[in-house]
Amino acid sequence: MTEQKFIKNFTSAPEFRLLLIAVCVFGLMSVLSPDRFLSSQNLTSMAFQFPEFAILALAMTIAMMTGGIDLSVVGVANLSAVLAAIILTNFSGPEMAPAQSAWWLVLAIVAALLIGAIAGLVNGSLIAFFGLPPILATLGSGLVFTGFAIAMTGGSAVMGFPDTVALIGNAQVLGVPIPLILFALLAVILHLILTRTAFGLSVTMYGANPLAALYAAIDLNRMLLKVYVIAGMFSSVAGLIVMSRANSAKADYGSSYLLLAVLIAVLGGVNPYGGYGRVIGVVLAVLSMQFLSSGLNMLQVSNFARELIWGVLLIVVMVLNTHSLTSLRSSLSKAPK
Repeated sequence: MTEQKFIKNFTSAPEFRLLLIAVCVFGLMSVLSPDRFLSSQNLTSMAFQFPEFAILALAMTIAMMTGGIDLSVVGVANLSAVLAAIILTNFSGPEMAPAQSAWWLVLAIVAALLIGAIAGLVNGSLIAFFGLPPILATLGSGLVFTGFAIAMTGGSAVMGFPDTVALIGNAQVLGVPIPLILFALLAVILHLILTRTAFGLSVTMYGANPLAALYAAIDLNRMLLKVYVIAGMFSSVAGLIVMSRANSAKADYGSSYLLLAVLIAVLGGVNPYGGYGRVIGVVLAVLSMQFLSSGLNMLQVSNFARELIWGVLLIVVMVLNTHSLTSLRSSLSKAPK
């Protein structure tokens, strides 16, 4: 009986449906275009491509767990990349020895992460202390961050990095792309934060019931500041990966990643109203989207049809997830006390 209950709970979980979707999409694309989709070149290319927007989806996830959202992730990513690029081009260059340029690269990375943390503090302060709705606060701050990046570069791309910069987005360790390693590391860190710390419990409680979190003596302002600082620093990492892969930094890179980050978070089972979300679901959603995008690209499907497919997939999964959460709440309310 217990085993049957476990199987029923497992198969009804949103993550199980996402796993099925990922497997089905992978299998379908493998059948439709086996020579190209299953080639080592394509699989390696996918492993390099998806960490850019996948890390932004992780940043979006922790913000949505509180019932909020962070629409500034792309602006923070580009501002961080632009600052790092300016440091590298002004104090380093292609002709500099690798040992010397490595120190400047470390300094540029630290500066980018610091910008992400400061941007997160700005977002968190607007929401926690000024009471602005997260969607409006981060929309406005995202425009400000983009404006700063444009002012610093004049709207043009910053180029001329030392060769060591390319290692972040293009090198491999034991055959595994470094961007994929960074994504896996950040996913594990976020999972541990949300499931193994008091802070993670506070985030979940606040997203599910802000009033209960207040009565539980949780410092809500401090918690929100931490949430958006984490989101900002994750965005900075994504920006550094984009900078390395493009070998340049610009204020408008990755403009389509914002919608994609929201889409992945929702597909991954994160409740837009807060209180529920698992990192494994986001990871499975990332894989599903990458498999589908790569397969449709090989089948030469137009961008319009691709957006139609993504929209249908989003609606179907949201309906299933909403039905699952409604059933769970109903069963909990009927449980004996």
